[in-house]
Amino acid sequence: MKKLKFSSLFILSLLIINIGCKKEFPNINQASSTEILNTKEGILSLSVALKQYYSTSNLGALVVTTGCTSREIKGVLFINNLDLETGGSSLPNDNNNLSGLFSTSLRTMSTAEDIIANAPGVFGTDAATLSGVIAHAKLFKAMAIGALSTGFEQCPTSSDRKGKVTYVPRIAALQAAIQLLNEASATIATTAPSATFNTRLLGADFKLLDCINAYNARLNLMAGNYQVAFAAASLVPPSSQSTFIYSASGNNPIYNSVGVGTPSLRARENLGLPAGLFTAGDARIPFYTAAPATPVADPEILKNVVGFFNSATKSIPVYLPDEMLLIKAECILRGTGIGTLADAVTQINAVRTQTTGDPFLVYANLPAYSGTVDNTSLLLEVYKQRCAELYLQGLRLEDSRRFNRTGPTPGVNPTLSNERTRNFYPYPLNERNLNSTNVPPDPAI
Repeated sequence: MKKLKFSSLFILSLLIINIGCKKEFPNINQASSTEILNTKEGILSLSVALKQYYSTSNLGALVVTTGCTSREIKGVLFINNLDLETGGSSLPNDNNNLSGLFSTSLRTMSTAEDIIANAPGVFGTDAATLSGVIAHAKLFKAMAIGALSTGFEQCPTSSDRKGKVTYVPRIAALQAAIQLLNEASATIATTAPSATFNTRLLGADFKLLDCINAYNARLNLMAGNYQVAFAAASLVPPSSQSTFIYSASGNNPIYNSVGVGTPSLRARENLGLPAGLFTAGDARIPFYTAAPATPVADPEILKNVVGFFNSATKSIPVYLPDEMLLIKAECILRGTGIGTLADAVTQINAVRTQTTGDPFLVYANLPAYSGTVDNTSLLLEVYKQRCAELYLQGLRLEDSRRFNRTGPTPGVNPTLSNERTRNFYPYPLNERNLNSTNVPPDPAI
């Protein structure tokens, strides 16, 4: 039998799914979807394409959409960005960014589900390759659920071929994502992934177990499972480095919005933080932003986005190692029996004072914390450090809600005194039209 070869670009062309995730595989006189899902080469290529799709489409939708809402970046062109900037009850549910965040997450989930369902029948006795493929797919499905849970008050935890997904409250969705991560971790603990899997899907730039543990820490923190989040964060080596790699054919998705010609989005001064939430001299501010050659005509001081986003082929971290330190500090402060206030300060100072050793070269270069050592003050310090360390990682909207920062008021358009322009997004209009019986009512704000 002729051995089938599938390029990741071809596989990506098959990820054509509508907003409710009903699949439409085009007939382009190449290998059929059945061949892809029923051959080892097809499943491996689809797994590569899954990672590429998430990193070029799903991640970009998450970072750009929530970054506008949480005021990390400001929309200066295109109505969809300007609507996010206005926010409040004025944000229409036909906004393309909202549709993009929803649809790309569903596409990631659906493709991961295809791999999970079909791989066991394809790999047979090759348990080591199957182990890696299944764990990898469950990780990316969990990432997609996490993205939906960041933006929407209720969300699906699985796709539907007829486009009729069902919704659960976001905490239940987070728990479903956490279960996937736990299963992924257990799978590779039982059977280590094969050299074939590691070479084809991971390379030297992606540490599967570390990514699973990092997302387990992140999603458990979002769900309020502080003991579990702390334990998962403690499993991630501080020197571990996992990145999404980009190329001329698969661009850095944030660069496409902030770095091409006349950007449609600009960085706000001081990472979009109001007075009291940033520290003068924080080296992360010039790491992530830079003054444009020509000042932008705008009531606010706007800058260029740099850091991980100033080139079409610049890699983006899957997670930043110092996020784990800040997760541990927050878990100590919110949980019970995890550690002392002094332990939380130790974790905070490991981020504040760092000048060497970070694999991504993100350094605060600040003096040690010298403020009041109580729970309220230290939680505020954790939030400040998260905002600076994790700029444009798709986390600030969730953080802003969790730390009870100043949000919008129903019926009133937000002003700059509001640190976010929405709490949760209205559900996309095309999803409501397709799936009207299942889509929940839109949140007020």
